[in-house]
Amino acid sequence: MSISAVRLTEVREEIPFAPSWKKAAKPADVGDPVESAGQTILGLLSQAAEAANANTNHALDVAHKLSRQLRTAEDRIADLEADLKQYRERAEHAEKWLNFISSEIQQKFLTADRERAA
Repeated sequence: MSISAVRLTEVREEIPFAPSWKKAAKPADVGDPVESAGQTILGLLSQAAEAANANTNHALDVAHKLSRQLRTAEDRIADLEADLKQYRERAEHAEKWLNFISSEIQQKFLTADRERAA
């Protein structure tokens, strides 16, 4: 037998198997410092997991709220872009009318001025 095999065998003999989860939940010896430390660690891990879950839930709530606000803003932007398009079209139409009226005025007055001068 090799030395490492002997040591492994010795370690197995000295360290008992870990208790099952049911037994670990209810320590056999309350005064045992290892049991007390283990229970404290498990309690802290449980608190950390609860805090992480609370943080995750809060982050999801904030993300959903921001998502709704983003959708609302996108809808408002789409409405404003539609209004802008409509007002541009109206402005272009009005500009065409003003150009037409201007050309009519120029033709009428230029024609009248030429007739008077002749």
